[in-house]
Parts: sequence; C-alpha cells; structure tokens
Amino acid sequence: MKTFCGRANPTTGSMEWLEEGEDYDYHQEIARSRYADMLHDKDRNVKYYQGIRAAVSRVKERGEKAIVLDIGTGTGLLSMMAASAGADFCYAIEVFKPMANAAVKIVEKNGFSDKIKVINKHSTEVTVGPDGDMECRANILVTELFDTELIGEGALPTYEHAHKYLVQEGCEAVPHRATVYVQLVESRRMWSWKKLFPVHIEAEDGEKILIPPSEMENCPGVPSVCDIQLNQMPSSDFSTLSDVVTMFSVDFSKPVQSASTYYRVQLEPVKSGKAQIVLSWWDIDMDPLGMINCTMAPYWVKPTSALQWRDHWMQCVYFLPREEPVLQGEKLYLTACRDEYSVWYNLQKAREGENKADEEEHKADVPVESPVCRCRAHLLWNRPRFGELNDQSRTHRYIKALRKVLKTDSVCLCISDGSLLPVLAHYLGAKQVQCMHLSRTDLYHPHELWQAFLKANNLEDKIKIIEARPELLKPSHLEDKKISVLVGEPFFTTSLLPWHNLYFWYARTAVSTHLANNATVLPQSASLHMMIVEFQDLWRIRSPCGICEGFDVRTMDDMIKDSLNFRESKEAEPHPLWEYPCKSLSDPQEVLTFDFTKTVPQHCLSTEGSVKLLRKGKSHGAVLWMEYHLAADISVSTGLMQVSNEKGNCEWNPHCKQAVYFFSSVIESEILSDPTAVTYTINFDTKTGEIAMDFKL
Repeated sequence: MKTFCGRANPTTGSMEWLEEGEDYDYHQEIARSRYADMLHDKDRNVKYYQGIRAAVSRVKERGEKAIVLDIGTGTGLLSMMAASAGADFCYAIEVFKPMANAAVKIVEKNGFSDKIKVINKHSTEVTVGPDGDMECRANILVTELFDTELIGEGALPTYEHAHKYLVQEGCEAVPHRATVYVQLVESRRMWSWKKLFPVHIEAEDGEKILIPPSEMENCPGVPSVCDIQLNQMPSSDFSTLSDVVTMFSVDFSKPVQSASTYYRVQLEPVKSGKAQIVLSWWDIDMDPLGMINCTMAPYWVKPTSALQWRDHWMQCVYFLPREEPVLQGEKLYLTACRDEYSVWYNLQKAREGENKADEEEHKADVPVESPVCRCRAHLLWNRPRFGELNDQSRTHRYIKALRKVLKTDSVCLCISDGSLLPVLAHYLGAKQVQCMHLSRTDLYHPHELWQAFLKANNLEDKIKIIEARPELLKPSHLEDKKISVLVGEPFFTTSLLPWHNLYFWYARTAVSTHLANNATVLPQSASLHMMIVEFQDLWRIRSPCGICEGFDVRTMDDMIKDSLNFRESKEAEPHPLWEYPCKSLSDPQEVLTFDFTKTVPQHCLSTEGSVKLLRKGKSHGAVLWMEYHLAADISVSTGLMQVSNEKGNCEWNPHCKQAVYFFSSVIESEILSDPTAVTYTINFDTKTGEIAMDFKL
C-alpha cells in the first residue's frame, strides 16, 4: 500500500506530495536509530553483563529459579546475556514490531529460542498467568530505558507498572539504582543559547544598542533538556561555581513512583560568580553494593578514568530561569522538579539565620509546574540559533558588508527568519526597510515576536513587516518602490541540511520583478564545500557491529543497512561537528557555486571531480557545508572555520549542523595505507532543491 505524505520542501519552499511505501516510517526509524551506537558501547555492554551474571547468581544462591523480565529488549542482547549466565527463562518485551521480529531471529541464531520468549507489546499491556504472556512474575528485572536525561523515555512509569504487575516483591534489578549529579556553573557560551544579548552597532550618528524585549529577558525558556557531548566543551568556556553534588537517586529494585515531585540540596559556592547553568549527568550501579558502575561523568569530574564515547547517553545542560549572582560560601538551595518525563531546576538563596523550620517553609515556595516560554523566541529559535545571533564576530561581518552596499536612498528587503539584519540595515542608514519572516508554527506567527522586538527598540514605524510569501509580494507591499538592496543571512528555521537555506535563492527568484535594475543582492553568492574526514568516534553510529560480547547481532546490521538503502543511502545527514572531533584527510574543496545575482536556473547544477587524500587515515565520510559571500572579501562559513594543526584537527562553526555523508565502504578504506583519492559526483536539482551525491574510493 502506498501513502501520500505532504511536506513543505525546505529548499524550494513549495508544498509537495510524495508517494511513500507503507514501510517508509519504519525504515526512517531504523536508519536513524541509535541501536548501532549502543551495541558499540563496550563499557555499557560489559557492565550490564557483569550485573546480570551477579543478579542471576544471587537468585540461584537463594535456591530459586531465575526468571528474567527484559523490558525494551531491542536486539535481545540483555536477555541472551541472562540466558547464558544461567537464567531459567527470559521474557523479552519489545513494542517496535520490526525490532521484535529482528530479536526473534537473533535469539534463534544464537541458540536461545528455548530460553527466551520475545513479546511484541508495550510492557503495560503484558499479562501474567497460566494463559498470559508470562506464566509467572519475574524475579529479575533487566531494562535499558534511559536517555541522556535518565527519565525522558518513560523509565519511571514503566518501572512503576512493572513493580505493580510483572515482577515479584524484592526482585533483583539490573541496573539496581541510578543517581543524578549536578554542578552549578557560569558560562557565557552556554547562557548565550538561552538569552539574546544586546547588540552594539556603530552608526553614522553614534553607537546604537539593540536590546531584546523585556518578556524575552525574563522568560524561563522551554523545559526540554539541552543534551550535548559535554566532553567537547573546553574548560575555558565555563567556570564551576560549586562542587559536584548528588541531586537524587532511584532504586529500581523497589516500587518506583512516577508522580511529579521535587528534590532539594543545599549548596555552598566554591567561588563567586553568576549562577546561570546546571550541568547534570547520571550513573547506574548494576549491583546493590555499587561495585559495577557505569557513569556519564564528564572529563573534569573523573580525569583519571578512560572516557567511553557514546551518543545515546550524553550530558545535560539546564538553564536557570534567571541569572543569579552568588557569593563564595553563601548558603543556596538548588531544587530539581520533575514530572514523568523531564527535569527542571530552580536556585534560591537561604534567608538570614534560617533554621530547619524555615527550611520546611521554603519548600512551599517550590514551583512544581514546568517552565513555559512566554516570549515565543524559545519556541521559534533553537539553542544554536540563539548562539548564532549572539556571535558578535559574525554580526560584525554582516555590518561590514551592509556598510559597503547601503546608500541613504536604499530600499531594503530582508528575507530570513528572525534576523537582526533589518535593524542593522536601518541603523546603517537605509531609507526604507521591510522584512519577511517565512517560518511559522500552528500556534502563532513569528511577526508577534518581531513586533515586540521593534517596540522594545522604538522602531515600530521604521521597519515594516510584510505578511506575505515571496511569490505573493505586491508593489503595494513595497509602497510602489523597487527593491535596491535584497538581503538575507540566509537562515530559515525549516532548514536541516546546510543547502536548505538556498531557499533564499528561490525567494529571490520569486521577487525578481520587484528588484530595481541595478539592485544589490547580499549575499551575492554561495558555495558548497566538501572535505574527506576521519572521525574519532562518530563513525560508530553507522558501523556494523557483527559480534557483541560474544553474541551474533549481524541480523541487526543487515536491518540497518536495508533501511539505509531504502532511501537514506545516497543522502547526507546533519550533525553538529563541534561535538564530534574529526581530522581532515583532504584539503577543503569548493564543489558548487550558486549565483544569487541571477535567478535560479531551469537546468540542474552538476559537478564531478576527485579530491586528493593528503594524510593516512580511515576515510569515514565527506563533510559538506555552505559558505555565503556577502560582499567583496567578506564571507560567512557554516562549516569549517580552520584546520588547526599538522594532524588535521578541524574547528567547526558551533552554531550550525554540517552535512555528513558516511561512505558505505569504510571497511575497505581502512586498509589503504597510502593516501589516495576520492572521486565524487554532486548534482543539485533546481526543480526539487535536492542535492544527490556519490563518492568512490
């Protein structure tokens, strides 16, 4: 059966209806899953295996049969560990049907079909009894239901239900407990992902300061966690204000409560500063004594231990509702509130001479409802976008370029989402400035946010917002004037891959009849760049696993490969490479150019060539990014900032995701000892706005 799926094309802006097979969603799910990453997580697998062996032994020592319940079995790996450790029987629950089917095949291939029953249901639907899915309750509960935030995938309600209906009282649990740790920090870099800082502009008539509206200034933001590879955050980018403290822990061997609650700890800052951010991570003890421990602690907490790279569990950045100045040694209370799926934080100062009774009273002040964005900016812009708007050196490039092209009689139209360019153009002397914001959600238009912004800076009558799409622009929108300067960053909230922002070119084409004959377009052009790289770790997410802790999981490898070939095989995927170190094996190469001074051509833009490998290494893939040429000698890169040393270590734009095209034959390229070349063909289809690419080693 075929289904028609509607989607807005991020590059051309048009609405499309695509015919998709019934398997499309499933293939997307598998192709983009993190199963391979988990199977490559040696530390996790070894610790789970040790914990499972120990739990089975404890049950056997009591003279009982070891009956295991494995919720969210995935490949069936943990159930096979239990069976090989001597468990008498395992019930492996997996709600995702294709995954459950794969688990059945993997279990059979490894010879455990008589010991493991795979149940394709949600655990809350599993029945127990003579005619049920499970003959009896289990006495060992094994799960891996955690995300970076620990509880974001519904671990708490799942455990709560399992203890009530599926496992015996006093059961063994692997993991036995989880503990969440926090540390209070000051970080201008991370705070710039939540707040919009004032922008300073040197205009003809003195310095202008662009300020965010007060509702944005006081907004608590959105409750969703910011999960990142904190091990890639240099210590120079934050300052720790407290020691690491234990926030809360959950014992999985006892009944678990999922209802909303809060936890509170007392802190004393180890130095004075501005408390802005709570950094958080967790660890799990696989056994009651805590001898088998798996931790997500970042590099500065456990500097002696070798760090296990993983992408399925990272670390959390939480933004406090407001910045709090704190003094070394003063008494503070940090409160973690949580519901079933998420956590958020509040910081309060202890009152003078506070005693235990006052502390109890303090608890009544805790706001247990989760933060809600009131200013709309946090709903429209993601955190990297806040960082980008706060990047002063980037803003100064646009100011420098605008100075070159603006005149006192300029009629300027800006096409970009939530951009500061219209205000910059106004302050730099343009006579008339209009702007179009093209992104919108079902809840509201971005115009409301923009109106508040203009109002805060007394610019309501200076900059006009056009509430029309480019193809519907009329002369009356422009007060019957022709556009002399068309500007864009370009940035659109619908863009996922670097070239999706070429939507600016399509918008420019749509408004071409409104442009003056000698109109300037800024940026004047864009170029697509490419480089061959070796990843330190990111390659694992696309690498076959083969044998995992002695179990054959090649069925899973094949399944991922089939799903990648279904649609994704010739596509790049977006990754923020500042979080994923790699080294360049080739020089960066410009492969396609897009001339914004002309309209989008009818024909495809194609290129082919080869790129020479300069260093020995494993060619894991190609990284692609865009550069925008604003004016003579002024460019903005969304990708490579510099290659920093002889080894080819790369520095990437931290506000953008780059496109990564993983080579399917990494295994072959690994054995090439001498540098060689990679040939490529890249095709930009101007009708669909899609880029197809192919590489051969």
